[in-house]
Amino acid sequence: MPIVNRVADLQPDIQAWRRNIHENPELLYDVHRTASFVADRLREFGCDEVVTGLGKTGVVGVIKGKKGAAKGDVKVIGLRADMDALPIHEETNLPYASKTPGKMHACGHDGHTAMLLGAARYLAETRNFAGDAVVIFQPAEEGGAGAAAMIKDGLMDRFGVQQVYGMHNGPGIPIGSFAIRSGPIMASTDEVNINIEGLGGHAARPHKCIDSVMVGAQLITALQSIVSRSVDPLDSAVISICEFHAGNARNVIPQTAVLRGTVRTLTPEVRQLIEKRIGEVVKGVAQLTGARIDLDYKRGYPVTVNHASQTEFATRIAKEVAGDGNVHPMPPLMGGEDFSYMLEARPGAFIFCGNGDSAGLHHPAYNFNDEAIVYGTSYFVKIVEDALAA
Repeated sequence: MPIVNRVADLQPDIQAWRRNIHENPELLYDVHRTASFVADRLREFGCDEVVTGLGKTGVVGVIKGKKGAAKGDVKVIGLRADMDALPIHEETNLPYASKTPGKMHACGHDGHTAMLLGAARYLAETRNFAGDAVVIFQPAEEGGAGAAAMIKDGLMDRFGVQQVYGMHNGPGIPIGSFAIRSGPIMASTDEVNINIEGLGGHAARPHKCIDSVMVGAQLITALQSIVSRSVDPLDSAVISICEFHAGNARNVIPQTAVLRGTVRTLTPEVRQLIEKRIGEVVKGVAQLTGARIDLDYKRGYPVTVNHASQTEFATRIAKEVAGDGNVHPMPPLMGGEDFSYMLEARPGAFIFCGNGDSAGLHHPAYNFNDEAIVYGTSYFVKIVEDALAA
């Protein structure tokens, strides 16, 4: 495969960095060790600028090319990796497994960070491009909106980023392959929090009560009708109520119940529709049952939307790395990704790099496949060298 030869030489070092990070997982914004490790490597590589503390614990490195003016209008390319782990107890039994019980890199962010470090080392050594490569190491992708925090701290404007590219490993996609699509590639992620207050009482006297369990069950059923009856069948949407807490005795009708869930959509229009309909359904069930139902609907990550021109460019680069037959179109995924904020701020594209036949993301037996390193790192390198060609 036409991976970058120097990247293949660097593979043992990149693998060692990845396993070091894997052993020492950190959550959300509390990625101080990982951020320090990244910043130290960037300084060792000779980056022209290394900035820490952006978006609380994010790290940015700037590498300036040695060639003249870029041939196109783009002079600054951003490459992003995420650094945080998950609150999951690791069950891999690997020699480099997590040293911290209850925390593990179950989504491959250790691999993303190591691959971008490898690309930074190569780019700092060769500088075979015109313009600036900005390597972005982000905290708190797993629910903390670290990308938004870095943007709020001036990421795009401070470093003059004109286009931005991100990558995620993909279990089930063969090693040496990529998958990508233009337009919506990952879903928005909203929270539904519902508190029900009925009237508790004896289980043998339900007619004297407003049964919060029955109200909750009725509400869950009614909410499912939104996707099946309010959303166009050609659109995609998910409403999943995943928590239902009520009661603590078999002969007591509980006064209160709590429902928690998530909403996933692929367009702003469907997102708005579902938020509106959930509010209407909650009001309707409250009126029907006599219960008080309080809804707290929180918008989370927006839809991750790949820009057409940059997706075409990223696809071409991936084919240069992996071969034409190993870059595949893909359907959108209903998982979420806060790279969406970066794609709202600047044009760019998000791509999946094959992780082979591994356990799924967020599974306690998951592990990033080190065989993917040369492909992902080469992709990052070629994005910069081609986009910033003299």
